[in-house]
Amino acid sequence: MKSIIGWVMDFSSTHRGYYVASVLLAICGVICSVIPFVLIGNIIRMLLAGEREWNGYLRLIIVIAALWILRVLFHSCSTTLSHKATFQVLANIRRRLLEKLAHLPLGTVLDTPSGSLKNVIVERVDSIETTLAHIVPEFTSNLLVPVFVLVYLLVLDWRMALIALIPLVIGLACYMGMMIGYEASWKNCIEKTKILNDTAVEYINGIEVIKAFGKAESKYERFQIAARESAESFVGWMRRSNVFFTIAMVVTPSTMLTVLPVGGLLVRGGSLAIPDFIQIIILTVGLIQPFITVMGYSDDLAKAMVVIGEVTTILGYEEMERPATSRELPQGFDIALKDVRFSYRKAMDPQTDAAARNMKTNAEAENDAGGKSGAKGAADTEVLHGITMHIKEGTVNALVGPSGSGKSTIAKLIASLWDVDDGAITLGGADLRDMTPDDYNRYIAYVSQDNYLFDLSVRENIRMGNPDATDSEVEEIAKKSGCHDFIMRLENGYDTVCGGAGGHLSGGERQRIAIARAMLKNAPVVILDEATAYTDPENEAVIQQSVAKLVDGKTLIVIAHRLSTIADADRIFVIHDGKLEDEGTHEELLAHDGLYRRMWEAHISVRDAA
Repeated sequence: MKSIIGWVMDFSSTHRGYYVASVLLAICGVICSVIPFVLIGNIIRMLLAGEREWNGYLRLIIVIAALWILRVLFHSCSTTLSHKATFQVLANIRRRLLEKLAHLPLGTVLDTPSGSLKNVIVERVDSIETTLAHIVPEFTSNLLVPVFVLVYLLVLDWRMALIALIPLVIGLACYMGMMIGYEASWKNCIEKTKILNDTAVEYINGIEVIKAFGKAESKYERFQIAARESAESFVGWMRRSNVFFTIAMVVTPSTMLTVLPVGGLLVRGGSLAIPDFIQIIILTVGLIQPFITVMGYSDDLAKAMVVIGEVTTILGYEEMERPATSRELPQGFDIALKDVRFSYRKAMDPQTDAAARNMKTNAEAENDAGGKSGAKGAADTEVLHGITMHIKEGTVNALVGPSGSGKSTIAKLIASLWDVDDGAITLGGADLRDMTPDDYNRYIAYVSQDNYLFDLSVRENIRMGNPDATDSEVEEIAKKSGCHDFIMRLENGYDTVCGGAGGHLSGGERQRIAIARAMLKNAPVVILDEATAYTDPENEAVIQQSVAKLVDGKTLIVIAHRLSTIADADRIFVIHDGKLEDEGTHEELLAHDGLYRRMWEAHISVRDAA
């Protein structure tokens, strides 16, 4: 498994040299920080020898001051370069994550909690900035300082060098005690925090329903419990580690507890010179502190590695298989599904998945990094079982069936939002998987029942169907789609900002704008997946009449639960339990006396009762 330094170098791209220069400058700073200890020892030797020449002392003091200034300059330059490289690393991580999301099947994205994706891409990646900016130069320098000092101690007296390390050994033992149960505790914290985040999002998003049904107290209690358990997971972990931590922090820096008595005995016995003893005392003062700093980084390193694990988990999700350039383009716009089978794969939460992967062996983690984690690792649930159907170019086609039968799944597969597991879908004889997403998307306009509008003006949201469209073309398509009148009644007309996810508009208004956006695309194949689900009957009739004119001559696929709206379709496909149960015109299906007839009779009875 790659170390965090390996991942940092991988993500640093063209700024890798900044990290190298940062390390070199940090090493220069280390040298400048170690030499003064030696020079101070020389000053003490001169004092003990009775040296009275002031110029000799002055030269050494000037050199020490110059080395101190150089150490500060080297450290500042090193940190500046490492920060520049780190900002590039963070930018590259976010860029690669967003590029990855663009190439993932829609199912993987939808099955991954959006809050977790946002948390990883924004907060979690940002949280490692300080660690990455300081870990390369400072971790390196703080390891080198004690190494240089220890080497010099061994030169002076190997016995005293070993004696000086005793507090460090005790500190490391305490640190190992702190690490007991680390993985389980960290995983518990991750899980409890995820529950808290999910509960908070649920509470905020559902506040209207909670208040309407008088459930505020019980729901808030759930949030309180989640918050308390999340806090206790951290507090309990810290409480268990506190004794070890306290002992380590007290004992580790206390090198004088061993150096002074043992050194005094050796001086008394004549086996250690007084100048060397004083030099050793000075050196051991600076021996342990860098180790403590390195130990302090270990927790930050572990957290950073978890974040990198979350990032690589997302980067390891299975992508849709599409060529860089289209191998084949459609000849016409007939759509054919040939023995299509499809299974939903539930994508794991990247944060939970990363915590689990952090528990594995290196070999297992490497296997995961090869792309076998996430969506590919979960159990499959087949929802389409060998669907074969043919949709002729320029016809109106309807997919009907009970809820959960697979209608929307078929529509999304035709729109290339997922890849089939088995079989094939062709457009004009060309397999979807043989075309690039950009080439294929030119031929398809897809409108779902859950339409997303960006926090832009109505005009810009419609223009997304064709970025080159003029303002007059946008307004013309809105008129043809039956949207112009209600848009003009908005506060700023076409310049009214829709809000995040279209929150400033009603559900019906969002759908009508989404339909106008799809119509502006002017694609030869149009898919309407319950596109009028949130509109009232009067507006639905207007929209249907408008859409009928706009899609004249195009291949139209409609999914609707109100069967009366698709009775005039050229072809109706009846889907049940993931299989094609029947197909034909409205009259033919009624004559078959099957599922469609029962659905129609139920629809008519409800409509008449209303």
